[in-house]
Amino acid sequence: MTFQDAYDALLRRWGAPVEHLDLTGTHVNACGPSDAPPLVLLAGHGATSAVWFTVAPRLAEQYRVYALDLPGDAGRSTATPPRTVDDLMAWLTGVLDALEIRQAVLCGHSYGTRIALTYAVRNPARVNSLALIDPTDCFTGLKPRYVARALPSLLRPSPARTESFLRWETQGLPVDPDWMHLAGLAAVEPTTRPVLPRRPDVQQLETETLVVVADRSKAHNPDQVARRASAAGASVVRIATATHHSLPVLHADEVLVAMLALSGQG
Repeated sequence: MTFQDAYDALLRRWGAPVEHLDLTGTHVNACGPSDAPPLVLLAGHGATSAVWFTVAPRLAEQYRVYALDLPGDAGRSTATPPRTVDDLMAWLTGVLDALEIRQAVLCGHSYGTRIALTYAVRNPARVNSLALIDPTDCFTGLKPRYVARALPSLLRPSPARTESFLRWETQGLPVDPDWMHLAGLAAVEPTTRPVLPRRPDVQQLETETLVVVADRSKAHNPDQVARRASAAGASVVRIATATHHSLPVLHADEVLVAMLALSGQG
């Protein structure tokens, strides 16, 4: 099975009609009523927009959902990859403009949270609310052990190394085989180095923010993430059984309840 086949296999799992949009080279998987409030999904690095298959179709009952493939990352976007943080922010503004969205809910997981939070800090008028799913480098740094364990799959990527790393982090949870297969193939797709915004110095969040914390995350210290996010004014929901990479796939119910409560639509 090729990467594109594996990508399509996850899209077929959405269980809702998916529109495939190309916005001058940015690929978007969209679903939900066209007149519903807009919600933009930003996946983790290498995960692709297809990873939202357990979440997006159910959010589409309340929202017009747009799941983005980041240019330069695994996925179907062909636009010039961002090279700086300013490029990255301009890319997201361009997507919102092309979709004629004045203000949206932004939801990210892992690297996608870093993009979403940085964007909200810089462009608060464009963001209605934030949902940060086990945010990395937003409120605290990564654990050295996590970085060291990830290095072999980053320096010499292969499906086997990526799958081994994900199984280590998910700690025996019943990972979805289609998701795991796509993640392994994504690791060897031609990509560029991701742009890494500095951790925002957020003393008090201006945007209504939900932070979902994976209590078994090996990526960072969950207690520290929860404490600092709460101190900055975020609503914090902790999922006792979740690890960093088991989100959002295995814990859709908890994520959805928290997100709909944030928006007042639950």
